[in-house]
Amino acid sequence: MSPLLINLSILFAQPTGIATYAANLFPYLKPLNPNLLISPVASNHFPLASDFHSYPVPANLSPAQGTKGHFRRLLWTQFQLPRLYHTLNASLLFSPIPEAPLSSNCRYVVMVHDLIPLRFPKRNSPLTPYFRYYIPQILTQAQHILCNSTATARDITDFYPIPATKITPIPLAYDTNHFRPLCAPLRYPLRPSAFPKNPNEATHNPYFLYIGRHDPYKNLHRLINAFATLPNCSDYELWIAGSSDKRYTPKLQSQAQQLGLSHQVKFLDYVPYNQLPILLNNAIALIFPSLWEGFGLPVLEAMACGTPVITSNLSALPEVAGDAAILVNPYNTSELAAAMHTIATDTQLRSRLSTLGLQRARQFSWAKTGQKTVEVLQNYL
Repeated sequence: MSPLLINLSILFAQPTGIATYAANLFPYLKPLNPNLLISPVASNHFPLASDFHSYPVPANLSPAQGTKGHFRRLLWTQFQLPRLYHTLNASLLFSPIPEAPLSSNCRYVVMVHDLIPLRFPKRNSPLTPYFRYYIPQILTQAQHILCNSTATARDITDFYPIPATKITPIPLAYDTNHFRPLCAPLRYPLRPSAFPKNPNEATHNPYFLYIGRHDPYKNLHRLINAFATLPNCSDYELWIAGSSDKRYTPKLQSQAQQLGLSHQVKFLDYVPYNQLPILLNNAIALIFPSLWEGFGLPVLEAMACGTPVITSNLSALPEVAGDAAILVNPYNTSELAAAMHTIATDTQLRSRLSTLGLQRARQFSWAKTGQKTVEVLQNYL
């Protein structure tokens, strides 16, 4: 058996950021001949997993099962995973999230994506004690810590007593075969009201696009307010792609209705992965005004499509965008609205940002991410 285990218990059929990272990274770890811990259900959606030694784990541990799935995974990690580790004679566990067995003689390296629950704590949220008490124990006992940006590395040392020498930032990447400029026949109008039905059934106004969750720190309430103040606002639409959340989405929909924008602000819900490049290629710009991000995959994926980007000047987002996007203060609604108006009306600016974005995106690749990850893991095997 391989001395390295990779814990892929978080993979499921509709991956978001963390699962996307794990799924795209593990093929590049093959030189280490690892043994994957992955559910049979997830294996069906990630055919490359068949190229590895795999050990089946329960299918009800992923984020797809919500809070119950997280709780079951934590219990499995503490009580079942150590048995697998020792049974398989492993010498190192790699986890793409900061979860690992405690007090079980398991050596591990973990990946930290962000500490947003500490920056924006929610009352009665189980994530608050999770990040305040569980995560610091994991990071203290880890052989080494990976993270996705220097911003996240700074957060780790700011929030926890962890030395910077124990942390290696490794940027994320994107699928170069998937996120790219599309030729004219594929750049067709979409149907936001019934996505993803036949896109040729209806046309639409030019649209701004947001991709991501609806949590308050994503700053969508300011985005909607900024959109409402655009000159000739009725000439545009704002499309919000991302899974609906009963805690937040109804408030955002009510806000759009009160502003008289119900027919212009479109909530698309979860968009299938194969439709994202079409959605991005057809947009005026990706608007990503998050108050904090550990990395910001949608920004990179938009630039890879040649789509202009407006994003925040905070956290890791300037690391991703460089000089290839318009950076704004996400707390300033007027500044965000001005950037949207400028990018909608200045064709030369859009063209320049498209070119710069494509150049910037080429600096990121999963091969680079994988190679750097292999180098770190080899130091502890």
